[in-house]
Amino acid sequence: MRITGGKYGSRQIQCPKGIIRPAMDRMRESMFSILGDLHGLTFLDLFAGSGCIGIEAASRGASPVHLVEKDFIKKKVILDNISIVEEEIRLFLMPAEKFIKKCETAYDVIHLDPPFPLEGKETFLKLCEERGILKPEGTLMMHYPGEESYPERIGSFRKVDLRTYGRSHLIFYTRDA
Repeated sequence: MRITGGKYGSRQIQCPKGIIRPAMDRMRESMFSILGDLHGLTFLDLFAGSGCIGIEAASRGASPVHLVEKDFIKKKVILDNISIVEEEIRLFLMPAEKFIKKCETAYDVIHLDPPFPLEGKETFLKLCEERGILKPEGTLMMHYPGEESYPERIGSFRKVDLRTYGRSHLIFYTRDA
């Protein structure tokens, strides 16, 4: 896998063993193009996998970047991958739900890429909204399979965009001010 743009563009990173479904280069490029300039913004990547999305965010100026991954087996590879990053980046090894429930930080951008077979993904969106971990007018985006659908609104979250990449979708919500 490679970083698609920004300061670390074209750098190769490792893919950890275990169940992982890395986001396609085309989708990552598009996602970060939609997000625009990330300088000065905080970024949370839930279900970090290889750490690739977090590295992409740091590559485009986001800091701090927080990664959450529950699979301890992926720790070494993620730490190796993020070692190239000069910006503040931190890995939290715990389930995403536990992190959200304990989180006392509000982020400008939150990315969720839960495993496609995982049931109840909307629970994570509702929990993020209830806990207030997305700043007002911040952006939350989630990658999910095409056979699923998500509502226009989840509490103070309002859908602002939906993109399709093959059988994958990327939905964008913003939090009302």
